[in-house]
Amino acid sequence: MSRFSRFASIFTVTLLGASPLAAEGVAPGAAKLIDFGNGWAITNSMATGWAVSALLVGFVLWLIGKPAIVPSKGQAVIESLIEGLRGIFEPIVGKHAFPAAFPLLVTFFIFILFHNWMGLLPGVGTMGWGQMVDGHFHLTRPWIRPHNADFNGTIALALISFGAWTIIVFKFAGPKLILKDLFGNKADKAETPGWLYPVLSLVFLVVGLIEVFSIVIRPFTLSVRLFGNVFGGENLLHGTGFFFVFYFMELLVGVIQALVFTLLTSVYIGLLCNHEGGDHAHDGHGDGAHH
Repeated sequence: MSRFSRFASIFTVTLLGASPLAAEGVAPGAAKLIDFGNGWAITNSMATGWAVSALLVGFVLWLIGKPAIVPSKGQAVIESLIEGLRGIFEPIVGKHAFPAAFPLLVTFFIFILFHNWMGLLPGVGTMGWGQMVDGHFHLTRPWIRPHNADFNGTIALALISFGAWTIIVFKFAGPKLILKDLFGNKADKAETPGWLYPVLSLVFLVVGLIEVFSIVIRPFTLSVRLFGNVFGGENLLHGTGFFFVFYFMELLVGVIQALVFTLLTSVYIGLLCNHEGGDHAHDGHGDGAHH
């Protein structure tokens, strides 16, 4: 084996998927870049998440510059994006919970969108350490891996979504409204036969228990949906040799999945906070406090 081959067995950079990785697909697990032992490690998906987040924050700060009443071009772009997202999410979340929920929703959308697109960059998933096997290079530890192509990353996003949902709905809806919405009898007692009303109460109780189960599994469904689409798209690109048509498809999928995750989070909040009874209760409380 030549000196170059021995060197390539330890380290290589493959930018356009020309290695056997293109045919083998992408491993579902993240690679450890630094292992501290006892289960603690920094993986390639974690490092990518931190790096991209830092770049996004820096880019937005550079684009806005010093905020002014008469916005610069960069500030106008960011303000237009914020206003567009506000128009989408405010009717869903409701006016009361919107100020608390909107920063979270904007962050989710931008973070997920750019991390979904990470897999489209040359070198992502094909650049790193490996070894020569039977005359072919096999990548074993990629340096860069999309954050959302790692199930641990999407689980973290889903748990943040679930935790924020819990805080917001208890703050703006309250336990009483939550229990009524989940288990309360929605039938009008005045227009329901006396014998039927208790039966409907039992039915709504069972439906409420099913709803509680659906709430508990939301972190799993949110994370699996996002992970499956991003990881599947990454494998599709590698399996087809990065055929350019699939780049455009994955660009669209990246936007859709970021929007779906964020919209579902906003819908979950709005189901309890954008509630006619809840809004009236808050309005009444506000009016009482005002008087």
